[in-house]
Amino acid sequence: MDVTFTGSPRRSATRDPDVCVVTCALTGVLANRKQCAAIPYTPREIAEEARRAYDAGASVVHIHARRDDGSPTFSPETFAEIKREIRERCPVVLNFSTGTIAADVSEQCRYLEECRPEIGALNMGTMNYSKYSRSKKEFVFDMVFPNTYEKIIALLRAMNTAGVKPELECFDTGHTQGVWPLVDMGLLKAPLQFSFIVGVLGGIPPEVESLQLQTKIMPAGSEWECIAISHGHWRMVASAAVLGGNVRTGLEDHLYLPSGEMATSNGALVEQAVALVRGVGRRPATVDEARAILSLGAS
Repeated sequence: MDVTFTGSPRRSATRDPDVCVVTCALTGVLANRKQCAAIPYTPREIAEEARRAYDAGASVVHIHARRDDGSPTFSPETFAEIKREIRERCPVVLNFSTGTIAADVSEQCRYLEECRPEIGALNMGTMNYSKYSRSKKEFVFDMVFPNTYEKIIALLRAMNTAGVKPELECFDTGHTQGVWPLVDMGLLKAPLQFSFIVGVLGGIPPEVESLQLQTKIMPAGSEWECIAISHGHWRMVASAAVLGGNVRTGLEDHLYLPSGEMATSNGALVEQAVALVRGVGRRPATVDEARAILSLGAS
């Protein structure tokens, strides 16, 4: 497999371009029920939302864990409980977040190795991670999101040990370009799977050209999806569908339907994403198709 960084973003000839993997990011860590009453906190609530997303057409769900009060947790026991609850309800592919501002990723490595989700989200570079309020003329929050190679390598080794597929989360072009040393070291093996995040202050903007540039930088033969945060979410979901990428929606990324109404569930957001995918002549992947497209192997 060609892993040079100057090649075409063309996929394998066996990849059906009309099939689109739809992922749903169920809860995240930042938004809370004061902002949207539908955001799930407990493992049972997260699992119910996973089932709603699956029923609406998602083949993958992206998981963060929370305590019962909504605060984030990296407890391996909580991730294991979430997995059990989801597996009782549906066969959707599991993608566990590993994102943290801390340098210590021992808990993340533990739940990857113990729970063995099919996919592990892996942040690929350090960045300013901020939110600015135009109305207040001030920052809502302003922090650095540190992701050193040392931290990335520790997570990659845990994923490789557990047989977990890395999903390379790239907020900017340097993150995408910067994967090549990990390929050279043998820690990343083709075909690679990218998520291009747009709309986060400090990262690449939510423009069609952003996706076009990222897909030119990634190695030929890679899979990719668009993660569009907040404003411009639906425009970028549609753009990714048109460009042949996979798509993600969910209450982690955006709280509103295209109409401007607050979403009442993750399933309601997935329904809209599926409608956009179908509207450009594509269709959502089944779980088995998603496994094949993302090189996950059999369940």
